[in-house]
Amino acid sequence: MNKQVILKQRPVGMPDENTWENTQNDIPTAQEGQFVVKQHYISLDPAMRGWMNDAKSYLPPVGIGEVMRAGSVGEVIESKHPDYQVGDFVSGWGGVQQYTATDGQNWYKVDPKLAPLPVYIGTLGMPGMTAYFGILEVGQIKEGDVVLVSGAAGAVGSIVGQIAKIKGCTVVGIAGGPDKCKYLKDELGFDAAIDYKSENIYEALKRECPKGIDVYFDNVGGEILDAALAFLRMNGRVALCGAISQYNSTSGIEGPKNYLSLLINRGTMKGFIVMDYAKDYQKAAMEMGMWMAQGKLKTKEDVYDGIENFRETFNRLFSGEKLGKLVLKVMEN
Repeated sequence: MNKQVILKQRPVGMPDENTWENTQNDIPTAQEGQFVVKQHYISLDPAMRGWMNDAKSYLPPVGIGEVMRAGSVGEVIESKHPDYQVGDFVSGWGGVQQYTATDGQNWYKVDPKLAPLPVYIGTLGMPGMTAYFGILEVGQIKEGDVVLVSGAAGAVGSIVGQIAKIKGCTVVGIAGGPDKCKYLKDELGFDAAIDYKSENIYEALKRECPKGIDVYFDNVGGEILDAALAFLRMNGRVALCGAISQYNSTSGIEGPKNYLSLLINRGTMKGFIVMDYAKDYQKAAMEMGMWMAQGKLKTKEDVYDGIENFRETFNRLFSGEKLGKLVLKVMEN
């Protein structure tokens, strides 16, 4: 049987036990032009919270009664598609289920001999692509820039900071808790780390960025975005990637109050969606793969087991009880 997680109702605030339903259906079979994937790992990402809202966005919302949308990686077990053979490993949008049938659109082959499968939904998948294009194309970093990253110990932020270091920037990360801050400095090579849970963010930024910030990569929004704007230097850039502090709000979105800093400092604040850069994913993956091979770019996957544990694992995105890329193992390799 194919175990699936279905969206049962749209959450208000944090998803609870009524948000999803665990079901079972027959394993799908391949129609002409399709292949069937036995999924090994599911990607858990903050963007999934937004996909559950019945609101206009860059993707249509997940429908009530539909399999929860998610990135995934697995093995082809049946194929009637000319470009995919049984035994190929692939990554795409398989959803939170153990098996999926697809025509191959938005799927691509991966090689488990070059990197473990979870890496293809992490550093070499959507989070890594988000980090790469967000900091290089949107942030437009250059050698000597002071770069501030929020959510810095997460899947995207940890890669953003490392790329900025590779490019010769001074990098300050914001994370929650001493263990994560130690990880940023000792393992990933950040120049400094700010613990937003125990420090006043304005005082900490004054200490770690006394001359201001050239680029702020925002994963959290809210108060931290406001503080970063206050420290923006002339011609500073803000790359808006996400706002995880706001996703479960039941009282409305808290927007930036210090936005006039953009005017005074001739700054820019630009949002982006990683899919806009899809044509260049292969180039980015090759460069990041090279950095990984050279030991310049470290990858960290936090893997939990069991599709039945989807909700509890998903909520770790918002409780902060994870490090690096959050992954759910849904099937034995």
